[in-house]
Amino acid sequence: MVVSCTRGWCARFMDRHQSALNFALLVVGYILYLLIGAGIFSAIELPYEQEIRRELREAQQDFLSNNPCVSEARLEELLARALEASNYGVSMLGNDTNRNWDFVSSLFFTSTVLTTTGYGHSVPLSDEGKAFCIFYSIFGIPVTLFFLTVVVQRIMAVVTRRPVSYFHRRWAMSQSKLAAIHATCLALIIALLFLIIPAWIFVSLESDWDFLESLYFCFISLTTIGLGDYVPGETHSKEAISHPTLYRLAITIYLLIGLVFVLVVLETCCELPQMKRLSHRFYQEKVKELDSETTNIINSDQLSETSDHVTNHIPVIPSVSEQAASLQRDKKSTPYSAVSVSPTVDNKLR
Repeated sequence: MVVSCTRGWCARFMDRHQSALNFALLVVGYILYLLIGAGIFSAIELPYEQEIRRELREAQQDFLSNNPCVSEARLEELLARALEASNYGVSMLGNDTNRNWDFVSSLFFTSTVLTTTGYGHSVPLSDEGKAFCIFYSIFGIPVTLFFLTVVVQRIMAVVTRRPVSYFHRRWAMSQSKLAAIHATCLALIIALLFLIIPAWIFVSLESDWDFLESLYFCFISLTTIGLGDYVPGETHSKEAISHPTLYRLAITIYLLIGLVFVLVVLETCCELPQMKRLSHRFYQEKVKELDSETTNIINSDQLSETSDHVTNHIPVIPSVSEQAASLQRDKKSTPYSAVSVSPTVDNKLR
């Protein structure tokens, strides 16, 4: 008896708080995903970091032993200064060019700031530049998000909604299944055009990059992660890029267009019926009721507008009694007038 009552109470509790339980499971699952990722990255990268630290110590000791006139304190001071300058985008290696803040490089910087990519390879050096970056980003980032939203919606009307609607009418296929197939094909096409092909191009242009590093840069950039460990055009070989200004401008255009189409793919996936049903499982009950009520109101309004439109265009056919009454009114309202007969006809009648 007690066991059955407990089971019934648990079932009622789970039915009543199903969305809250789903949300709690989602939070726990996301935290576990973070912890698993941290553990895997630590297991992979920590030995590599320790190996690099050991090599640096050996190189430092070898340099000091070969150059006894240089003290360890002066060497560390020079290295600290070089690292500080490198953090601001100034390198001691091949430091005979000043391309960090010309117009095209500044345009590349503003695009990474407004799209929140932020490679970190080039940062404002002065206090005035840092203050202007804050002011510029406060207004620029919301405007950029609004701009990207408008552009993505206009593109989705052409590459997502119209094709799905057309093939749904043409093939009479389930719209949810057709939308999933379309999203998969669109994702594969965008990955080929903006990840695979550009990665091969970067392999031929960047002498220090292999295909994995080029693909890594494209993915990190177009997803606005922007770690900054790989930045095209920052190679130390002078003969690597013959036209660095045009190269940097082309990269800026590629990143902006690629970001737009990545957002198109993400928005297409978010509009899938399967994704909407999955997300509704984590909503609160009041939100679900509000969404259903809003949907019902919209549907009823659309039905009423449709019925009014049809009513206005269909002629009203009067009943038989109404037609008879109308004829009687016409007879009463029209006075009797004698028909004039010509004299010729009158003589013939006589």
